[in-house]
Amino acid sequence: MVLVTFIGLYMLSSGASWAIFSYLRGNPSISITPEGISGARSKIDESLPKTESCPANGKLFTEPERAIWETHRPIAAVIENHLEARPQSGLSKADLIYEVVAEGGITRFLSVFYCGVAASDVRIGPIRSARIYLINWATEYGTPLFVHVGGANNVCNNCFGGVKAPGTVAKQVLALEELIKLGWRSATGNDLDAGANVGYPAVWRDPERIPGVAYEHTYMGSTDKLYQVGVDRGFAYKDENGDPWSKDLYEWKFVDEKPLATPKASDITFEFWQNQSDYDVEWQYDKTNNSYTRFNGGKPHIDLDTKEQLTAKNVLVQFVKEQGPVDSEKHMFYTTIGSGDIILFQNGDVVNGTWEKASQAERTKFYDSTGSEIKFVRGVIWIEAVPSGNDVNY
Repeated sequence: MVLVTFIGLYMLSSGASWAIFSYLRGNPSISITPEGISGARSKIDESLPKTESCPANGKLFTEPERAIWETHRPIAAVIENHLEARPQSGLSKADLIYEVVAEGGITRFLSVFYCGVAASDVRIGPIRSARIYLINWATEYGTPLFVHVGGANNVCNNCFGGVKAPGTVAKQVLALEELIKLGWRSATGNDLDAGANVGYPAVWRDPERIPGVAYEHTYMGSTDKLYQVGVDRGFAYKDENGDPWSKDLYEWKFVDEKPLATPKASDITFEFWQNQSDYDVEWQYDKTNNSYTRFNGGKPHIDLDTKEQLTAKNVLVQFVKEQGPVDSEKHMFYTTIGSGDIILFQNGDVVNGTWEKASQAERTKFYDSTGSEIKFVRGVIWIEAVPSGNDVNY
């Protein structure tokens, strides 16, 4: 009887262990904690089937990678594109990138890091200051970890009342004040300002990354450490109610690639501002890989750390209304809430259509000429916010 009882308990415990293991294996989002990411990464194997769709761009990854990204929420990082800041670090690992002019014809990126950085900690930067239209895009991802260094604001320590004189900074471009309104900006908020409320080891100055550049181009970040700051502040994958950050995310439609036998556009070029050729963009279609390779200012656009030329599966030109300079500090304003025209390049094809964003928190939706919602090819999406009226040549 003792022997039978022992065998029965053994079988029961073995069955329970198998059941728990199977449950965790089938639900990778609860199989690890942020502290266990290094161990989880050891399970990543490129030979595993890629079955897990990234909510940011539809690209397929393995189950271990999904288990990692479901320990945190996305990073929406402001990365600069000043000529002296190139080549940037980390852009080749971004899932989605928005590009728009920050000032003086110099463009800046809002880069979304989520699934593409699951396999490793990634150094990102140089990090730069926020703009109101970058915030408007970031809000589409709920409460992401918004990473930047300062931003347009009306604060002045040497001014009467602590506020800059009227006309110095236009109300419509006040980025830091907007972050306060959103409830993001505090010592424990999801706004991670490298100049104010987050420091080493999540962010740091690295003057040796590109020796000799101005100090303003040296702020860098670590995706793993930034994610840990978010988790520590209560901005993990799930909120206090147990709901994932993506619960209310409007997911774009994604499809498998299907390249045209004869491409309609093999070379795409455009400028943001006249006489600012360092920021002119060219995308060359690579028929072999069904992707687009990026050139900036007439040179291949490279990731400093990976040495890879930046590529995308989808290049979407979003025409936006340009205003400015709107104040004495020469801030620009671009209308990213509203509607306008688009040109989408994917699969070697050209799709004309429109964009709509009903409110700040609403996801921008894209439609073709028939009014049907755009379907993105699974993979990196690059959105180019080009001033309305500019030419796009292809």
